[in-house]
Amino acid sequence: MYTPTAFRVDDPAALQDIILACALPILVSPTTDGGLIATHLPLRLEGDRLVGHVARGNAQWRDVDPARETLAIFTAAEGYVSPSLYASKAEHGRVVPTWNYQAVHAYGRLEIREAPADLLPIVTGLTEHYEQPRAHPWSVDDAPADYMASQLKGIVGVVLHITRLEGKAKLSQNRSKADQDGVIAGVAATNPALAAAMRKAQR
Repeated sequence: MYTPTAFRVDDPAALQDIILACALPILVSPTTDGGLIATHLPLRLEGDRLVGHVARGNAQWRDVDPARETLAIFTAAEGYVSPSLYASKAEHGRVVPTWNYQAVHAYGRLEIREAPADLLPIVTGLTEHYEQPRAHPWSVDDAPADYMASQLKGIVGVVLHITRLEGKAKLSQNRSKADQDGVIAGVAATNPALAAAMRKAQR
């Protein structure tokens, strides 16, 4: 990932925040025939690994080259920045559009898990994570055991053992304080997550 120094994220807590804020990451794997294959899927961070599952019919788990790195891509706050939001537009007009965003690339070895004893904890962990904010969370135990067993036959677990992380937060840090404030004010109503991320980057 191209990352100028001003936008680089190295702090482990900040990297984790971006990963946790991503609604639907992308898992990109090299294949044994030299190609690439990608899947959009929820991934749960568990220490130094990312855990999720794909449909058994998805070729990614069968065709992945285990000798090469798999990449998980996470994007958190992001959005278009109009040059009209910059204070400097009125001063000299030498401004152009851009896109602000937070991203993490997680690289590592992809492990495939097919045993039902491994799949149930994966499904349970993901379910608890995404149901937690609900007033009345649904639980895997709410479904009949035989039904869950049949559903588990249709998926395969994927575990990315993270070996390195690359983080980027392009949040107008290369602009003046007046330009940053202009963008924050301009996107606050339509993109509050981006405005909040930019305010935090100013601290």
